[in-house]
Amino acid sequence: MPPPRSVDLLLALQGGGAHGAFTWGVIDRLLEEPSIGIEAISATSSGAVNAVAMAHGWIEGGREGARAHLARIWQRIGEKGALASWGFAPSVSGAWLDELARHFTPAQFNPLGLNPLADLLDELIDFDRLRAMRPFRLHLAATRVRDGALVLFGGDQVTRDAVLASTCLPQLFHAVEIEGEAFWDGGYAGNPALAPLFYEARAPDLLCILVQPLQRPRLPASPREIEERAMDFAFSATFLRELESLAKSQRLIRGKLASTALGRRLQSLRLHLIEPGASLADAGVNAKLDTRPAMLRGLWSLGRERADEWLIAHGSALGHRATYSIPAN
Repeated sequence: MPPPRSVDLLLALQGGGAHGAFTWGVIDRLLEEPSIGIEAISATSSGAVNAVAMAHGWIEGGREGARAHLARIWQRIGEKGALASWGFAPSVSGAWLDELARHFTPAQFNPLGLNPLADLLDELIDFDRLRAMRPFRLHLAATRVRDGALVLFGGDQVTRDAVLASTCLPQLFHAVEIEGEAFWDGGYAGNPALAPLFYEARAPDLLCILVQPLQRPRLPASPREIEERAMDFAFSATFLRELESLAKSQRLIRGKLASTALGRRLQSLRLHLIEPGASLADAGVNAKLDTRPAMLRGLWSLGRERADEWLIAHGSALGHRATYSIPAN
């Protein structure tokens, strides 16, 4: 059931290629609840696409505008077909492109630096208006290539290039240059990054929307499954460390520290989490490249289903208590 009174959320949106359509479904369902507002969003990769689409639509028409614009941008992504065909021949499969990327750099097999997401963003997002009106705060994560550092683009730095940097898979696309620095996909450094929501926001309810489950009981068997599981670990490691850091900080805050502004902030945080569950637990890299309309619509439906289940089970807890406890090691 929805929260009994109005509550603002902090959203942390994980990236994961086409699986970002799952996040679209979750957000679409949450936006149907008029008692749920948004203060700030930290987002990575496809999560960043969802964040700017949602913010743009909110400016145009509030929560219904946000829902409509999210649907619009994912429809356009679906019209492109498989991500593998975006800058290449339509017959190129995700598996073939994945194999190609193992032996050639983007400069070799994509010498023109094609990235159709740039055209979609130019078509569908008015970044000047987005920066001027800012319906909520955005933090878009990218990875600085020279040292692997997490860089968060917010405020006046929310640009088309910031989104392209956050979504830049180095196996497929040229690094995105911003003010003389090269950037890759934000998932390497923060997927999603939680620090700005810990320290730069006010609302205590933080909802993490993941596109890959935190646990996968099945042991990977084939070389490809092992490789993909290791890649998933790499893309979720910083997120898990931030969760563990928050849990330790909340346990250690005592006495005088609990009376400080930072201590009170960390103690007040209420963590919530929505994830896809077993249905995406064993989805491989190729599935994350599959942007066919039927696949995206299925992920959207799954996201709405998981969000609805979560609201029924935990909606009344918003504004009152956490619904996710960080497991102790």
